Amino acid sequence: MKIEYIGLDSINGPLVCIKTPKELSFNEQVELILESGEKRIGNVIAINKEISVIQVYEGTSGMNSKGVKSVLKGRPLELDLSKEMLGRLFDGAGRPIDGLGKIKADVRRNINGKAINPICRQYPRNYIETGISAIDGLITLIRGQKLPIFSGSGINHNELAEKIIRQANIKDDSKFAIVFGLMGAEYETAEFFRKSFEENGILSKVVTFQNLSNDPSVERILTPKVALTCAEYLAFDLDMQVLVILTDMTAYAESLREISTLKGEIPSRKGYPGYLYSDLASIYERAGMIKGKKGSITQIPILTMPNDDISHPIPDMTGYITEGQIVLSKELYKKGINPPINILDSLSRLMKDGIGKDYTREDHRQLSDQLFSSYSKVQDARALAKVLGESDLSEIDKKYLEFGKAFEEKFINQETMESRTINQTLDLAWEILKILPEEEWDKIDKK
Repeated sequence: MKIEYIGLDSINGPLVCIKTPKELSFNEQVELILESGEKRIGNVIAINKEISVIQVYEGTSGMNSKGVKSVLKGRPLELDLSKEMLGRLFDGAGRPIDGLGKIKADVRRNINGKAINPICRQYPRNYIETGISAIDGLITLIRGQKLPIFSGSGINHNELAEKIIRQANIKDDSKFAIVFGLMGAEYETAEFFRKSFEENGILSKVVTFQNLSNDPSVERILTPKVALTCAEYLAFDLDMQVLVILTDMTAYAESLREISTLKGEIPSRKGYPGYLYSDLASIYERAGMIKGKKGSITQIPILTMPNDDISHPIPDMTGYITEGQIVLSKELYKKGINPPINILDSLSRLMKDGIGKDYTREDHRQLSDQLFSSYSKVQDARALAKVLGESDLSEIDKKYLEFGKAFEEKFINQETMESRTINQTLDLAWEILKILPEEEWDKIDKK
């Protein structure tokens, strides 16, 4: 039942206040109609006895507190869903902006989703091949996993996101789709992704939701929710294997802090709201697999670490919620290594259950363990070389330096358009490992 009220009590940034109606409910969708006839959407984020707060996703510029009509929709914010969404471009609130008109909705769903019952969760198995050796070989992405990428200031993580979207695939006959959520991005960045999808012929399997830097920042709070609502429909209604990439989650958290400040809430660490952890969890935990359903949702949230601080609340809490992380290294980036993945700081906690004989290759587990072990010794040899000089190192330390250089330049580093199969990745790993004498292969079964 729709109920209409005329006039606002006050306007504060992207928030407006109205006198609390009896029929109002938390998270209810509200349509605000300006005097010009323009319509904007919002939802109820706080209810008190006298005054209630509405969050306006297109901002409040041009609003007049006396002339605005508030239409209570009697339901939460919902998204129209259809298979026609594949290949389409939407704004951060889920409205088409590609000039192809509205989609014909098969269903409408609450963008807040429903929590997956832990008992109904299926343990993630099998892997998604990204064509990137550092990820496929050492930090394998498993279907149904949530594996974030932690980037630093100045590192172009968008190139890595584009490469994953362009190259990601699965090795069986299941249907595969990608849902891409872009938050707070520059126009040039959005165009970079759009042109890549078109030129590489992958547009038909990608659904894009974008919120640009000049769009209302409050709209960024909607973007991951509508993206995941779309992913849930594709995965659990249409039985597709869905990869969700969300960038940049730091922009999302900044918007959350902005709204929290305007609401007058007591700040927690670094000024972020005390519910930042539970809010991020409500997004990340929408990844997974459900018993009895053929589809899956795999999630790669990308975030920029403020001041390159991995202990900052955003990466810190993200690391607690997710199943590992991929950390990008500024040092490798300066060396020209692309993608600049710091494998010693990275891990995939579900990797062990999605690789091996029935999934990738029988030698994968021992080989990846050996590469981690050997590369960690490279760091010791490099530290020793700084003190003694390379010429005074032992022969085995010199071998580790040679191995480290080849590992970074040949294994981690890849050309922009280079995609390696899992077999090519593992064969290359063996080739580089042979730089070291076999006595140093302490993680590999001699048999």
